[in-house]
Amino acid sequence: MTNLAWIDAALTAARPQAIGALLRYFRDLDRAEEGFQEACLRALKHWPQSGPPRDPAAWLILVGRNAGLDAARRAQKQEPLPEDAEIPESVDIETELAERLDNAHYRDDLLRLLFICCHPDLPATQQIALALRIVSGLSVKEIARAFLVSDSAMEQRITRAKSRIAKAEIPFAAPGAVERAERLGAVAAMIYLLFNEGYSASGGSAQLRLSLCDEAIRLARLLLRLFLDEPEIMGLVALLLLQHARAPARLDAEGAIVLLEDQDRGLWNADLIAEGHALIEKALRHRRPGPYQVQAAIAATHARAGRPEDTDWAEIDRLYAVLERLQPSPVVTLNRAVAVAKRQGPATALAMIEPLAGPLAGYFHFFGLKGALLMQLGRAEEARTAFGRAIALAHTPAEAAHIRLHLDRLQAESGRA
Repeated sequence: MTNLAWIDAALTAARPQAIGALLRYFRDLDRAEEGFQEACLRALKHWPQSGPPRDPAAWLILVGRNAGLDAARRAQKQEPLPEDAEIPESVDIETELAERLDNAHYRDDLLRLLFICCHPDLPATQQIALALRIVSGLSVKEIARAFLVSDSAMEQRITRAKSRIAKAEIPFAAPGAVERAERLGAVAAMIYLLFNEGYSASGGSAQLRLSLCDEAIRLARLLLRLFLDEPEIMGLVALLLLQHARAPARLDAEGAIVLLEDQDRGLWNADLIAEGHALIEKALRHRRPGPYQVQAAIAATHARAGRPEDTDWAEIDRLYAVLERLQPSPVVTLNRAVAVAKRQGPATALAMIEPLAGPLAGYFHFFGLKGALLMQLGRAEEARTAFGRAIALAHTPAEAAHIRLHLDRLQAESGRA
């Protein structure tokens, strides 16, 4: 691993802890984020020569706090703190901070950060976008893709959210049990979007961004520890585990996408699948179904099939119908159409997705599925048009390459005609 690679990994892993602790010190989102950014710059300067500190998060908190205090004192025309080279990195200071992070402080800091970002005074879209930016450090471009909006629109959304929090004078304290329950949905949605960002690798890399998936699972597990009897959080954790279990089989050696039906199921992580199955079964026993539980049940149905032909498509169709009632969405209907195609054929599925052309006009997967269905029906020219649109909307080289394989197949078949 190169110097920049291991430093980037360490900074990414430490971000939620460090931002949360700095927020406790400064009670200001912008100052906490600025302190962390300054600490990151100093880490990039010093860590390549000195190596990583024993606890990167503790180091970043210490340096970020001093940088923030330095900035405040400069603004007040007081004496600045020493430069980072003079900041003591003694074992005693580092150990003390690490111990505090290992105990309740870490949990409280992170929860405070999550719940302030997901405060009910903010619209839901602003809550999730702000949490993705502040807590997990996703770029505006990455968040915009998750919401299917332009970069400028997302930048404005995040700016408005920060401004609204500042004007509302929201108390920077860990919320009580009632407030936590009220904001739980927004926090869960943020974690799910974070996982999807890593799972889809939409940030321009052909490789799965496993660190984002791991971070989402870690945050979801934290929520589950705090809400042990909440079936939707059980469902969320189960869903992430079951999807993450397939990660080793989702790309081939060249980085090309491997569809679910073509994946080597021997590569799937059996331990994650077992844990996911246990969690979703426990959640469903509460008899309070929700969207995450249903999606986890769909993933569990796929995971139970030892071979693609063993997949219970009738059950998957039924579960998607339940999900459509719980959470109506064009994307849910699009996903259900895959199961319908398996059960009733491509013509029925194509008729099912045609009304989605407007809402999903900018959605890569809509045109990918439409092209595949048209190809199965022998409507080659229409399939080429749909695939061409899919390539134009692809977020990664792997997505575009996958669609070009279909186009190559159409070209080969036309040559044989």
